[in-house]
Amino acid sequence: MGKFVVKQSPSGFKFDLKAGNGEIIASSQVYAAEKSCLNGVESVRKNCAAAIEDQTVEGFETLKHPKYEVYTDKAGEIRFRLKASNGEIVATSEGYKSKASALNGIESIKKNAPDAKLEKLEG
Repeated sequence: MGKFVVKQSPSGFKFDLKAGNGEIIASSQVYAAEKSCLNGVESVRKNCAAAIEDQTVEGFETLKHPKYEVYTDKAGEIRFRLKASNGEIVATSEGYKSKASALNGIESIKKNAPDAKLEKLEG
């Protein structure tokens, strides 16, 4: 089972969603307050069943929020971000070599996020 790990950094709070094997599936931005960070966790839980907008193909269909956006970064790696219903980015992935790996990451979020336990780490 997955877990959300909330930790404090010098500039605020952030979370990682980890799969059962401990691998990080997605991470958040840095939030100024812990409460905002916890709201971000809840937003991932609420929006994790969203559709996928594949921006790596020409003429892709623009979907309404919430959605996952799959895109190619400047280094040529495939990444995804989960956008909440208000359009805010609530989670981002690492860079993947293949689109299939990125899509597997999205499926892992859909599977793990709804029931993921919450773990808070100190500084």
